[in-house]
Amino acid sequence: MAPPFERSDPPDDAPSPPGLACAPPGHGGDALDAALLARASLGEGGAARALAARRAPALIAVATRLLGDAAEAEDVAQEAFLRLWRAAPDFSGAGREAGGGSVGGWLRRTTRNLCLDRLRRRGRLAPMEAAPEPSDPAPSALERVVAADRAAALSAAIAALPDRQRVAVTLRHLEGLANPEIAEALGVGVEAVESLLARARRTLAARLAAHREDRE
Repeated sequence: MAPPFERSDPPDDAPSPPGLACAPPGHGGDALDAALLARASLGEGGAARALAARRAPALIAVATRLLGDAAEAEDVAQEAFLRLWRAAPDFSGAGREAGGGSVGGWLRRTTRNLCLDRLRRRGRLAPMEAAPEPSDPAPSALERVVAADRAAALSAAIAALPDRQRVAVTLRHLEGLANPEIAEALGVGVEAVESLLARARRTLAARLAAHREDRE
């Protein structure tokens, strides 16, 4: 197996381009990702490592939220990069494949899909047993917590949610997907997604209230 986040075909031993290996995604944006991918597709190991250094941490974070397992999340991120190296020839010089989208966006979508596939294979995204509940019109627990600067408590509360609720909350509030997109990803109706989100918000609100009381 190839080393983590490296190209599957042996890259050259050239060092990472100066200033790129540690450049975060906000520095250079999509254009830099596209340039690094183009160079990696030509066998430049330094460019491949630089692109992985920019994008891997965010992918691992997304996968950890969805799967609830940091080690498995790293495996998923590695698989996403291996697929990117194989798909590299399909990206144009502007960093877009035939279907559109940036390199970073492609990696995030691939990572999400790989996580959902794993959850489905384990039977953790089986159809809901209970009837859908109406959506909760109250302000989002996530919005209240972020406003109150309780990010650490929020992360712990999300991680403790049942699998389906954790996935729905992650896709909606952290990945920014719309309810119809989440419904398609999970293979359920929009009402079922609304029910999952409503249940998750109530659970989060209760756990975060308890956390706040413990700290007072």
